[in-house]
Amino acid sequence: MKSIYTVIQQMINISHPEWLEFSGKTQERKFKRNELLSSPGTVPHEIFFIEHGIVRVIITDKAGTEHTVHFALENQFIADYTSFLLQEPSLYSIQALEETTTVVLPREAIEWGYTNLKDGQKLGRLIAEFYFIYQDNRVRNIYARTPKERYDSITQVFPNIHNRVPQHMIASYLGISPVHLSRLKKSDR
Repeated sequence: MKSIYTVIQQMINISHPEWLEFSGKTQERKFKRNELLSSPGTVPHEIFFIEHGIVRVIITDKAGTEHTVHFALENQFIADYTSFLLQEPSLYSIQALEETTTVVLPREAIEWGYTNLKDGQKLGRLIAEFYFIYQDNRVRNIYARTPKERYDSITQVFPNIHNRVPQHMIASYLGISPVHLSRLKKSDR
């Protein structure tokens, strides 16, 4: 849990006694490759912090086709944050793509943090801002950039992604076919 402590310290001022009380409300949970952290149709009651591993966020369309809408790597928070905040059923699946170790922040820990940490509301706001900025950049990338520009920038957002994630998932994230991704990779050589 050292990683989450470091990340939270970079976000807010948290005293050691505050950290001990807050972290006592969290738990470490490991997920196997392809295991779901959360499923659509359920109200999410937790936020995950990735200590080790990589996960993807998936939405499945009416035809049953999976679309990768996000990846999350080490030292990042992940959840269906809108559904978490609104306490509504999620539309997304969150899937571990490799053995993944997380710190689970249940709703009770987040709510406790809002009222008991001197910067607790700031922490919640900063996590929300991260999700807003990520989603805004995601929309901009899809509509304002070419597939080549999206491909060229993916490793800036997700370092080493090509060695950790199957190419068809990367293509889905980029909004292109696996064949188009293959052409982009060949043109890069």
